Amino acid sequence: MKFNSLVKGGLAAAMAFSMMACGGGSSSASSSAPVEAADGSVVIKIGGSGPTTGGAAQYGQAVENAFKLACDEVNASDSKIKFDYRFEDDQHDPEKAASAYGVLKDWGMQVSIGTVTSGPGQNVSPLYKEDHIFALTPSASSLAVIYEDSANMTNAFGTVFQMCFTDPNQGIVSADYISKHPDLGTKVGIIWKSDDNYSTGVHETFTAEAAKIGLDIVFDATFTNDTANDFSVQLTQAKDAGADLLYMPMYYDPASLILGQANAMGYAPTFFGIDGMDGILSLENFDKSLAEGVYLLYPANTNDERTAAFFKNYQDKYGDVPNQFAVDAYDCVYAIRQALENANAESSMSASELCDLMISQFTSMTYDGITGKSITWNANGEVSKTPLAVKIVDGAYAAAE
Repeated sequence: MKFNSLVKGGLAAAMAFSMMACGGGSSSASSSAPVEAADGSVVIKIGGSGPTTGGAAQYGQAVENAFKLACDEVNASDSKIKFDYRFEDDQHDPEKAASAYGVLKDWGMQVSIGTVTSGPGQNVSPLYKEDHIFALTPSASSLAVIYEDSANMTNAFGTVFQMCFTDPNQGIVSADYISKHPDLGTKVGIIWKSDDNYSTGVHETFTAEAAKIGLDIVFDATFTNDTANDFSVQLTQAKDAGADLLYMPMYYDPASLILGQANAMGYAPTFFGIDGMDGILSLENFDKSLAEGVYLLYPANTNDERTAAFFKNYQDKYGDVPNQFAVDAYDCVYAIRQALENANAESSMSASELCDLMISQFTSMTYDGITGKSITWNANGEVSKTPLAVKIVDGAYAAAE
């Protein structure tokens, strides 16, 4: 199946990256109907948290939707494993994520899909380690989510694994792809967000790989949350430096402003983003023509029937096309199910007992999902799979090659 036919008309629910100030603790976003063991089935309590309210809600909503869809599919299948699931709203707030974790733990969570975003993830990963509960996050990509010492990539928490690409993976793959495709541009400019772990992590590995392979970086500038509205200075400097490719390791909200402001000043380099830019085509009031020709990384393996079925089922149920957060969340549930089946898990096992089984499985098994084939994990929780470069053509995603 062609990639364009899967996502024609735009891909992804919008994903804004801001916090909503709100009093009180987390509130339950969703939970399954009571699930009881029958016919020898094993019922496992699986939980997770993410921002389902507030400015970042479309991140969490996409994960919640795919999480529920996958759990319901598993429960309706002939799988021995059944899921009793619960998803908490953490409002993209580290403290509320810790509160959500406490609610899930008190509920009896045995395994988890962790948190949706990296900031809250960093705050709860030590809790997963302390309580010895296994978590597989779909989208918290920072190394700080899986390493206590992320700068040196040491002291892995050991109980938190990632389904999403790590930030270093994206930076390295981006630099290598650009280097191998000089027609996209040979003089690289970078604009990145210095107060965001996601953006800084990708930037660090991109520049390191660029230096290693001889990629010519002619301009490198930052912005922060407080300066994310006006990019005229950075764009003027990039243009004056002769940058014919602008690398943007960021989420789609500031990227949309950069595209609009670059167009207004007549600056038209090749724009290259990462998976956080997924969703730009469905941004309210955004002129899709501004994104024409933009390149970015996207995780889905789009050439099989299972992927097509997921896209269709998601659209039928939620009336929207799944973004990359949803795609990874869907794979999280099925990878966890596979590990539980392989390990002959039992309903009565404690979270700690299951954690040992899950770690053993995830560090030895191979998983074929919709985000890739032959997916593996190392003992630190990092996933190994290859990103796909896509290009926006006629308001939709198309395979870049």
